[in-house]
Amino acid sequence: MIIWNKLSEIFKSRELGIVLSATYVLAIVILIAMLGFGFPAKYYPYINYFFIAILLIGVVKTSLKNIIFTEKLVPRVLIFDLLSIAIILYCLYQQLFEYSFSYVSKYLQFAIVLKLIREIALPQLNIRKSKITAPQLFIVSFLFLIFSGSALLMLPNATTQPIRYLDALFTATSAVSVTGLTVVDTASFFTPFGHLLIMLLIQAGGLGILTFAGFITYFFKGQSTYDNQIALGSIANHDVMSEVFEFMKRIIILTFGIEFFGAIVIFFSVENADFSLGQQLFFSAFHAVSAFCNAGFSTLPNNVMNDKLIFNYPFQSVLIVLIFLGGIGFPILINILRYIRYFVQKIIGKFIKKTPNNKSWVFSLSSKVNLITSLSIMIIATIILFFEEYYQTLEPHQGFGKLVSATFLATTPRTAGFNHIDFAELHFSSTLIVIFIMWIGASPAGTGGGIKTSTFAIAVVNFLNIARGKSKIEIFKRELSPVNVQKAFAVMTLSFLVIGIGIFLITRFDNHLNLIDVAFEAFSAYSTVGLSRNITPQLSSESKIVVIFLMYIGRVSMMMVLMAFFKKTTSENYRYPTDEILI
Repeated sequence: MIIWNKLSEIFKSRELGIVLSATYVLAIVILIAMLGFGFPAKYYPYINYFFIAILLIGVVKTSLKNIIFTEKLVPRVLIFDLLSIAIILYCLYQQLFEYSFSYVSKYLQFAIVLKLIREIALPQLNIRKSKITAPQLFIVSFLFLIFSGSALLMLPNATTQPIRYLDALFTATSAVSVTGLTVVDTASFFTPFGHLLIMLLIQAGGLGILTFAGFITYFFKGQSTYDNQIALGSIANHDVMSEVFEFMKRIIILTFGIEFFGAIVIFFSVENADFSLGQQLFFSAFHAVSAFCNAGFSTLPNNVMNDKLIFNYPFQSVLIVLIFLGGIGFPILINILRYIRYFVQKIIGKFIKKTPNNKSWVFSLSSKVNLITSLSIMIIATIILFFEEYYQTLEPHQGFGKLVSATFLATTPRTAGFNHIDFAELHFSSTLIVIFIMWIGASPAGTGGGIKTSTFAIAVVNFLNIARGKSKIEIFKRELSPVNVQKAFAVMTLSFLVIGIGIFLITRFDNHLNLIDVAFEAFSAYSTVGLSRNITPQLSSESKIVVIFLMYIGRVSMMMVLMAFFKKTTSENYRYPTDEILI
């Protein structure tokens, strides 16, 4: 008993925690350096000893913590720990008995990453006691991702040739903001390791690092302060505090689930593309992540215009579905899944004579407005672009291929950024339509950008109400709050202001560029779309910095930036006399 108490004191001691944390940080540095720079083979045995020692200590510590020293047993943590221990022991077996110590196997690298995920669970940040507000934390988290990503992309093993830091920063910003604009050819300039880094940046940027960090912390700790729930709820656009972490869990499960099934379908749709098995697997995973997160990056030259894909309509159809699902927003996705479950229960209920609950799947007003607006814009844009480009950019396609290509052309400007045509060859009228679609963008609480479909819908309804002389905005037998109208028009005004400044600066720094090309670039960057009329690589360093800011502001939103710098009004217990301004 005395021995166990002594062991308990040792493993719970603050000193051991500091030492282990420092060791884990060192392991991260070594792993990144090994993958990014490469070490001489003579150092590999020492790295193996170090990694194996960390894993063994971690396994012992985790085992004792769950079996002997735990104060409160959390089932999900116990299950994760048991699985991770089993996987780590298997990886250690592979390294020790299947590989020599002169080689750091992928098994050992994976085991180290798995252990680091478990041990470096981020501490809870007390928003009330800290000097940083939720909006400030949100925009800083993206800055952290961008600069960390740019540093990783500077690693020698990430590129096939040396890269300027500005270009690495541009690529990292484009990936984190899920835009897709590139100043270098992603396919040829980056190595498979670089492509993996870009995919991870897209995934982290699409969902937000705070979503991952908040859920991981809650997963392992099992609790969170109310202040942190409020902060994470505001970041995740979820108002019900008691469901914040449940909502985050659904977001993560939906994201990885949809990407997983999307990757499977992509895998079978590119069987004839002359890939090796490993290339085909990574290609499928990369494009599933890029499509669902509305990023538009591709590992092939010329993006979807590549000869292997340009007439691959099943592949393009999968991208269309992934782009749409990623862009309509997670609340709508959850609503759709609930409806599917209700529909299945209804069919089964006919046989067992049991009526399912018909309230759980009911669409909220926000879901109805965004879903109808998204589908309407997609269908109308498809019809217009189909006829506008029938004998232009859609000329090479035949029959059903023209319809798929037109649908893809109408879908990808919804902040996705995949290009299966040369957008510089569009009719001028089609170019204006694409700019308009880019400006509207995706739906709220999704992976896309733009002013959002709800903002556009509110503006249209408000226009009609003003024309009819109505003072209230009513949608689906619900009266809309005036605050929603204020926010909608603030978002629209700020978008034009930021995009206008961007166009002014780019034309100032690169006055040889065509205005329509610059406007297309600015709208694409702010709406995190990633489409271009082939001018991105031609931009000067100053213009690249402008586009970087446009992509960043477009991802975090100008409204969030303003909220981060202005103190929120706590009370309005007074009213001035009302008056009117001549409009």
